[in-house]
Amino acid sequence: MLTVRDVEATCRFYSRVLGMEAVTFAGGRRALRFGSQKLNLHEAGAEVEPHAAMPAPGSADLCLLTEAPSSDVVAHLEACGVAVELGPVEREGATGALSSIYFRDPDGNLVEVGTPA
Repeated sequence: MLTVRDVEATCRFYSRVLGMEAVTFAGGRRALRFGSQKLNLHEAGAEVEPHAAMPAPGSADLCLLTEAPSSDVVAHLEACGVAVELGPVEREGATGALSSIYFRDPDGNLVEVGTPA
């Protein structure tokens, strides 16, 4: 679950920058789908039950994996007008060594895109 200030702005950002698919579910609930994964979106102050104990925009730290070389990730982010905060840097991920790029979404959430080494 990702708590955001503006669900539509978040959908536009993740669709444009990371190629995620914005989807709508019963009751108008919104989410971002990528592969077989889904990231539920909650508007700050109007969270759907159940939700995180202390939902707040800008409090998430996401790590997503890609097969694209780090140089391609940086070039794509620059083409999208997204500032790289850090990287590429070597990190240890859940599945092993990564070359990671860090940037922020519109709410200030930290997004890491890692390429397995």
